Amino acid sequence: MTDAPQLLAITRDISPAIEHCELTHLERTSIDVTRARAEHEVYESVLRDLGCQVQRLPAGPDMADSVFIEDAALVLDELAVITRPGAASRRAETPAVAEAVRRHRPVAAILAPGTLDGGDVVRIGKRLFVGGGYRSNDAGIGQLRSIVSSQGYTVDSVPFEGCLHLKSAVSVVADDLLLVNPAWVDARHFASMRVIEVDPGESFAANALRVGDALIYPAEHTRTRARLEAEGLDVRPVPAGELAKAEGGVTCCCLLVSVS
Repeated sequence: MTDAPQLLAITRDISPAIEHCELTHLERTSIDVTRARAEHEVYESVLRDLGCQVQRLPAGPDMADSVFIEDAALVLDELAVITRPGAASRRAETPAVAEAVRRHRPVAAILAPGTLDGGDVVRIGKRLFVGGGYRSNDAGIGQLRSIVSSQGYTVDSVPFEGCLHLKSAVSVVADDLLLVNPAWVDARHFASMRVIEVDPGESFAANALRVGDALIYPAEHTRTRARLEAEGLDVRPVPAGELAKAEGGVTCCCLLVSVS
């Protein structure tokens, strides 16, 4: 008899340089590093409450965006793909992430001229939907398709606008259910799925992290949270206002790895 798989959540420290993070759609405002670190502690605590083992990697003072570790790798059941982030300033983040995930998965990598951010990849079963245009380019999406096709995955490029990554516009909240901002992405790209739309006054509310049957979700988006709870979903709110100033969401801050 084998032990049931467990979830490892790989996170990363918040760099003291986070105020110098890359921004695409938001104006730069002051980030309270102490408050951001407190938010991150709560996030990790909720991950533990949901049964995850948390492994936090260090971050150097030159890695302003490194807390958003999801962008550095895509972890599937069969393998992990180390990305080549679209922002050149973030490429120093990947070696430590590769070392961490290599203990649990065979590793492939996106190579120049390809770029790919993990936050652009939405997985629905064996289908990978990748948002192209801002941080992930056609070459990177093509390389991903070549890497994962042997494992039975398909890769579709999805247009979106208004936000940095596709997962800011759409995330999976149940096996057959998506949370979507329809102003930023057309839900018809995900035709087999039911949809909950974000409250119109909460543009950045489409990002939710599914952990088992629960959702880690930004506490600030109260009206959209009510829509999720009305569907019977188990929502675990966490404070995320400071990290949101860096265009980060709850999916960005960990890599979930199923381990034996």
